[in-house]
Amino acid sequence: MEAKRKSNKGGAAIARSAVLLVASLVILVPVASIDDKCAACNAVAAEIEIGLSNEKPRNHLDMRHRLDSRGQREGKVIDYRVSELRVVELLDDLCEKMQDYTLQKLDSGEQVWVKVKDWDSIEGDKQEARAYSKDISSFCGRLLEETEDELAEWIKGGSAKSGDVSKALCQNLSKHCSYSSGSSKLDHGEL
Repeated sequence: MEAKRKSNKGGAAIARSAVLLVASLVILVPVASIDDKCAACNAVAAEIEIGLSNEKPRNHLDMRHRLDSRGQREGKVIDYRVSELRVVELLDDLCEKMQDYTLQKLDSGEQVWVKVKDWDSIEGDKQEARAYSKDISSFCGRLLEETEDELAEWIKGGSAKSGDVSKALCQNLSKHCSYSSGSSKLDHGEL
């Protein structure tokens, strides 16, 4: 009976080691899937820029839903530009939208992230293009997970203007791009 317990403990230790090894590989593999994190971050920033430019002017959010003892409305009136609602609307479904991007090789050999309008028009390996779109979508998820609180505060601080997102997200918050790198590998065109 004692020998059987020892063999079960040994088997459990091997199983734990195997689970730990698999978990390590699962964590490390996605991190290595994007070679140029700066270019990928700039693509995510470009999609946020699109969201900013498509924003419609909104009035203040009236949060005065209660009445005081005199029958007067009480609560806050919040400027939409600094509201949590704006942050949610900008970042909601962002990573799903990143599935419309893929990595394209230019004639110079350089690779750029492009937004795909029609997946049937892609030249080359469509499966590889779809794999890149999944890579950047998962990169987006990790990027938002790392920077979401700071990014939300930056947006709510009223600093979020079209043209500033890449610097704020990719240089200041995530540090994926250095200050001296002037080239962003993002083609603002579409396929």
